[in-house]
Amino acid sequence: MHAAARADLLIPLRTAACVLALALAAAPVAAQTGLEPTQRVIPRSTLPGLGAGVARQPVNGAEAPWWSLGRVQTEVGGRCTGALVGPRTVLTAAHCLVSPRSRGLVQPGSVHVLLGYHAGAWTAHGRVTAYAVGPGYLPDGTGPGSADWAVLTLERPLPVPADRVLPLLRALPAPRTPLMLAGYQQDRPEVLLADTGCRALGARRDTAGSPMLIHDCAGTRGTSGGPLLAQGPDGRWAVAGIASTVALEMAMGAAVPVAGIPEPR
Repeated sequence: MHAAARADLLIPLRTAACVLALALAAAPVAAQTGLEPTQRVIPRSTLPGLGAGVARQPVNGAEAPWWSLGRVQTEVGGRCTGALVGPRTVLTAAHCLVSPRSRGLVQPGSVHVLLGYHAGAWTAHGRVTAYAVGPGYLPDGTGPGSADWAVLTLERPLPVPADRVLPLLRALPAPRTPLMLAGYQQDRPEVLLADTGCRALGARRDTAGSPMLIHDCAGTRGTSGGPLLAQGPDGRWAVAGIASTVALEMAMGAAVPVAGIPEPR
């Protein structure tokens, strides 16, 4: 993931120290590569985006809204998280599509979505036939943070009920809005871990002048592309942002607001 921008472009909503830490210590939360499933457990002290608390818990992928999430995998070994936002449309982070070998974007046909993934099983599988990334996105991570999004188009609609499709929240959540963040994370990639008690902190402008949503949700590598969830006006959980960047030593990160992403067809 891209590093956070300068501290003076952030709106401090907790303390200046927290904001400065995010600006100076933000670290990439890249797609997972070469991890052995289930057996490899990495000490939490080595993982960015978690802090000292125990905020993440396994969640039931057979229940809303978790049944709308899936693992995004590439045939060159990348693993991230994505959300179903249309019958054949999945939202994730653009950097999840970068090949660790060539450092360029992978071919669409080499990307797979495993909806409802859990311990080697999944509810539905879809192969990607096309994708669009944010304008100005650069695979080397030097582009604006707000461009770190990707809309994946699957070869056919997934055979799941219509209520599996998550709506998009077009308004930026206000500070202290309750949020949730879940993903297939580096230390436990075979299960869906979620922080269900975090909040929005505010926004900062990236190098293109576009807002990035700052939050205090716990999540580490592998959560990339996962939906930052907030409740919409109707009470349903909706996608407010796409997990993009985290801080090194605390539960804090930046997400791409979906307000700036074109409506999926």
